[in-house]
Formats: sequence, C-alpha cells, structure tokens
Amino acid sequence: MKNIKIDNREIGPNHEPYIIAEISANHNGDITKALRLIKLAKEAGADAVKIQTYTADTMTVDSNLNDFQIKGGLWDGYNLYQLYQEAHTPWQWHKELFNKARELNITLFSSPFDESAVDFLEELNTPAYKVASFELKDLVLIDYMAKTKKPIIISSGMATPEEITEALEVIRKHHDQIVLLHCVSGYPTPLEESNISTVADLSPRFGVIGGLSDHTLGTAASVASIVQGACVIEKHFTHDRNDKGPDSEFSLEPEELKALCYETKSIWKALQTKPYEMKEAERPNLKFRRSIYFVRDMQDGEEITKESIKRIRPGYGLEPKYFNQLIGQKVKGVIEKNTPVTWERIQKS
Repeated sequence: MKNIKIDNREIGPNHEPYIIAEISANHNGDITKALRLIKLAKEAGADAVKIQTYTADTMTVDSNLNDFQIKGGLWDGYNLYQLYQEAHTPWQWHKELFNKARELNITLFSSPFDESAVDFLEELNTPAYKVASFELKDLVLIDYMAKTKKPIIISSGMATPEEITEALEVIRKHHDQIVLLHCVSGYPTPLEESNISTVADLSPRFGVIGGLSDHTLGTAASVASIVQGACVIEKHFTHDRNDKGPDSEFSLEPEELKALCYETKSIWKALQTKPYEMKEAERPNLKFRRSIYFVRDMQDGEEITKESIKRIRPGYGLEPKYFNQLIGQKVKGVIEKNTPVTWERIQKS
C-alpha cells in the first residue's frame, strides 16, 4: 500500500488525517450558501470540500410508481425524482465553486453519478473522484472514472467484501490511487451501529488506504476511527442545522467541523511517538520520583539501618531498588539528615 496524492497533499498513514467536508445538498439551492460553505470549511481546517454532480434525470426517472417512492426516514413522502431535483447542485454552479475553492486554497472534488458527469468534471480539471456507496455496484461508471487516472475515494456502505473487491479490481486495471472508506449508509447512523473497528480491517484486507465516511451525529465516531487507522474522514457539513435541508440533520456545523479537524489531527500526532520513549514533557518531573534519603544525622563510619534511610520524593538520591543493599553499609564522612544517599557517601567494602 502506498500513499496517494490529491492536489499535492500526501494522504496515508504517515500524514495527518485528510478531512473532507461534504456539502451535498446543504446549499439548499442557493449558490451563495454553497460558496460560503467552501469558505467556512477552509476556516475550520478541512482539507477538501466535496460536492455531488448529477441531475434528477441522470439519477432516476420521474415516476410515482411504488418502486420510486421513499417511505420512512428523512425523505419520507418524496419520490426519487423529487428528492434529486431538490438536492442536486446545478451544473452551472460548478465552475464558480471550483474557482472559489482554488482561490481559497482548499481542494474541491465531486461524486459523479453518470458518465456525462465525469466528462463535465474532467473539463473542470477535478483533482479526484468520489464513488458514493450506492454507486459501488455500478462497475461501468467506476471503470469510466478510473480511466481518467485520477485518485478515487470509494465508500463501502451496504457492500459485501466481495462487492468491494470487484470494484477495486475495476479501478486497479487503470491505477492504484485508491482510498476505501468504511461507511454505514444510515441517515443518520446510530453510533452503536457505526462499526468503527471495521476501519482497522480495510488496509490489511484490501491493500488500500482506509478511512471513514461518517453519518453518525457528532464527531465521536470520526475521532475514534483515527485510532483504528483512518487516514481520511468524510463528514457532511452545513452552516446551520436549523436551516433545514435534505442532509442538514446529520451534518456538522462550522464549530463542530473545526473541533473535528483539531481532534482527529491531534490524536494522529499522539499516535506517532514510539512507546516507552522518554517524552520531553516528562523530563521536568524526573526529580519528583522516589529515591533514598538519609533521615538521621550520621557520623563517619556509622552503620546504615532501616531507621536511618527512607524511600521518599524527590528523586536526587539512589533509586529505591538499592534500599536493602544499603542496610549494614557504613557512611563516609559526616551526614546531615535529609541528604540524598549517593554512592560517594558510602564507604567501599
């Protein structure tokens, strides 16, 4: 497994987590909100912003037959066409969104949902592609994306290991710049169903960089995934959850995204140091360890007893492990009580 690079940003286990703020439909049909979200994501510390490139017609057909109805959940009562008509990011916005991201020096890329979207994103020189969980089985589309030779981040919601392997094999016919995100496609996903330990299995099982596409409420699952080896975190992002939209209820607000960026990158740093190695923060406290002190005035040649020495703090004397060895030894010179015991103050046998 090797690192990948998106917009000259190295992504892999030896680099800070790559944080993606997913705008999705949280612009609520207003380009001003979409542009503002890009700015807020940059200010929060995200590495990238992701959008989605489709139209209702490239996603489904306009039908009220039962197959096309959504029953239950956040989008209850919609048919699929109505949902995508409301949630899509207009294609005429894309160029302005890409330009704004480049102006702010934050990466922007997209999830295309058909070949025409890939062609369109290529015209805009997208630096990467994202495969949504629901499209993991569309191997024709994945092959079309992979032919561009751009890095591909792929979510694994609902997929079996065999389905994941099939999709990865299609990409690997063209390149190996792949990130695989563990994902549970529940909106929102209950924390107890997030199965974060799966993240640790992605790299050894599939030979890819692993990460998490997180649909839980809050940031706990994302933060925990860093300990499991996540190199990439994707989280839905909105200006204000009260500004109701198709994805707002399970999206982070700006201060939460800022906390996510800080906490995940801080935990990654905490995992980099070698175990059992003395840390610089500890060195000033060495003097507060226990050591052996004389607790009585003693004369030259006087024999040390259990009553004349004690294991106490601070740590300027001999280590406590020498306590029994010192019993019966004779002191060298006059010793004042509360003096640390050193070998120089002990007569040689």
